[in-house]
Amino acid sequence: MDMKEQVHQLVTSKPVVLYMKGTPQFPQCGFSANAANILKACGLTDFVAVNVLSDDNIRIAIKEYANWPTIPQLYIGGQFIGGSDIMRDLYQTGELQKLLTAAQAS
Repeated sequence: MDMKEQVHQLVTSKPVVLYMKGTPQFPQCGFSANAANILKACGLTDFVAVNVLSDDNIRIAIKEYANWPTIPQLYIGGQFIGGSDIMRDLYQTGELQKLLTAAQAS
């Protein structure tokens, strides 16, 4: 299984997956810290966080998989949502919380 297939398998098998630089406890960039904090602000404590700095192949594969050049990248219910700025905008409108609630219910 190639790396993009592994990405697909993970994002479609878990309700919420965040590809980020570092970990939620020790983010390695401000955008990743913001993304993890937004999920925490939504009350989400159980999500998969993948540190793209641990493997260059993952970092490359995730950018190709979503055709999105930056990290972090959020997936909810197998769907690519976006990066930190999109997460912030969705959070401020209440849409992110709805997406998270729906994904956890299924």
